[in-house]
Amino acid sequence: MAPMDKTLSDRNVLIIDDNPEQREALRQIFEFVDYGEVDTATHGEWRDRLAAPDQYELVVSGCLQDEAATREAVKALRDALAPEVPILLICQRDAPHPVSAALSRLITGVIEQPVRYRQFQHVLRQADIHRRQTLRPGSGTQTLFRSLVGNSTSIQVVRKLIEQVANTGANVLITGESGTGKEVVARNLHYNSSRRDKPFVPVNCGAIPPDLLESELFGHEKGAFTGAISSRQGRFEMAQGGTLFLDEIGDMPLAMQVKLLRVIQERVFERVGSNKSIQTDVRIIAATHRDLEKEIAEGRFREDLFYRLNVFPIEMPPLRERAEDIPLLIDELITRMEHEGRGSVRLTPAAVAALQQHKWLGNVRELANLIERLIIMFPNGVVDVRDLPEKYRKDFNLDELPTVEPEPPASGPTVVDLNAPVRLPDEGIDLKEHMLQLESSLIKQALDEANGVVAHAARRLNMRRTTLVEKMRKYGLQRAEKVS
Repeated sequence: MAPMDKTLSDRNVLIIDDNPEQREALRQIFEFVDYGEVDTATHGEWRDRLAAPDQYELVVSGCLQDEAATREAVKALRDALAPEVPILLICQRDAPHPVSAALSRLITGVIEQPVRYRQFQHVLRQADIHRRQTLRPGSGTQTLFRSLVGNSTSIQVVRKLIEQVANTGANVLITGESGTGKEVVARNLHYNSSRRDKPFVPVNCGAIPPDLLESELFGHEKGAFTGAISSRQGRFEMAQGGTLFLDEIGDMPLAMQVKLLRVIQERVFERVGSNKSIQTDVRIIAATHRDLEKEIAEGRFREDLFYRLNVFPIEMPPLRERAEDIPLLIDELITRMEHEGRGSVRLTPAAVAALQQHKWLGNVRELANLIERLIIMFPNGVVDVRDLPEKYRKDFNLDELPTVEPEPPASGPTVVDLNAPVRLPDEGIDLKEHMLQLESSLIKQALDEANGVVAHAARRLNMRRTTLVEKMRKYGLQRAEKVS
C-alpha cells in the first residue's frame, strides 16, 4: 500500500545555511516543536546529503549574498527535489534584498528572522498544505482529503486506522456526527487500497424513498414496475471491482436490511423483476450518525447486519474535540476555494482563536460554509474577530488575547511588556479571577504547542517542570496522550 501522510515526528527536515549559528538555532527550533528529524548542511554540502528527491519532507534554505545568487541556489534545489517537497527561505525581517516574484515562485514560504512563533507556525502550515495539494492519487503517495487535515491526537488515530485497514478487504463502519467527514474517510480508504482504479460509488440510504431503494441498489429490468421503461444497472453493478459507500446506513428500512445482508453473505443479487443471479465483487463501507447498538435494542436495525458491517469500526471525532486543527482546516479550505476560483480571505489570529472556542454543531461542514460566507462578505480582505457573525464571537473575550507574541526558546525566555496597554471593560473585572483565567489559558496554550510534553511546555513558560505539574493539577489540565 502507498504510504500515508507522515505525522509530525516522522518528518525529515533539511536545513541549508552557511551561517553555523543560524543553522543551529533553527535546528533547535524545529526540534523544540517536534517537527521531525533534522539534518543540516551548507550550500556546498546539501547534494551529498540528498540520496533521493523525496528523502526530505521539508527543505529550509538560507539566503546568499544577493537575490540572484539565492535564486540560483533555490532553483538548483527545486530541480533536485520532488515536486511535493516544500522549500522555505530564511530571510531577515528587514532584509535589504526583498524576495522577488521570480524567487517567490520557487519557494513555499519565508521564515522571518528573528523567528516569531506565530509566523513560524503559519509558514509550516503553508508547507503542509503545499505537500498535500501536490500529492495526488496515483502519484506514489495518496493524498489525505481536506477534512482529515490536522495534527490532533484524534485525527492521527483516524489516519492510523485508515492505514491499517485500507488495503484489506474488510468491511468498515464509519461513525460520527453529521458533517465530520465520514465520506472523506471512505474515499481515503478507497484511494489508498488496491481498488483505487475501480469505481467509488456513494449512495445515501436516507435520501432515497424506501420503495425505490431496492431498485437503486440492485437495478431493475424493463417493466419490473410502473415507470420502468428500460433496464437499469444498480449501484452494486456500477461499483463492480471497486467500493460501495452506504451512507446513513442507519436509515435503511428493515426489509432492505435483510436483502443487503444476503448480498454481503453470498456475494450475489438479482435485479428487481429478474430471477437471474449476478455475482458481485465490491467492498462495502458504511457510515452513520446514529448509535446502531441503540437502534438494535429498539428493533430498528438488524444485529446480524451490524456485525457484518462493523468488522473494522472508525469513529470520526467532532470538530469541537479537535479545536487545535481549526487553523490548518481554515488554511486548507481557503486554499481550496482559491484554486476553484471562488475568491480568498484571510483571518487574523484573534478571529481564528474565536473560531477555536465555538462549539461547531455542524462540524467541518459548518466551518466550510462559514469560510465561503466570509469570502463573499470580505473578498480578498482580512477578517478580524469583530467581523465574524455574532454566534461565532459571542463567547470570546478579547481581553484574554496575549498582548505580546511569544518568542521561541532559542532566543531566550519571553519577556512580557507589563506596560503594554490593556483595555479595561467599562463594567470592570474581577482581577483575581481574570489572572487565574489568563494563567490557565497560557498554560493550556503552552501544552498544546508542546504536543502535551510537560518539559517543553515548562520551558516555554520559563518555569520548573514540577511547578507546572502542580498548576496543571490546580486547573484540571491533562497532557495529551501520544499516538503510538
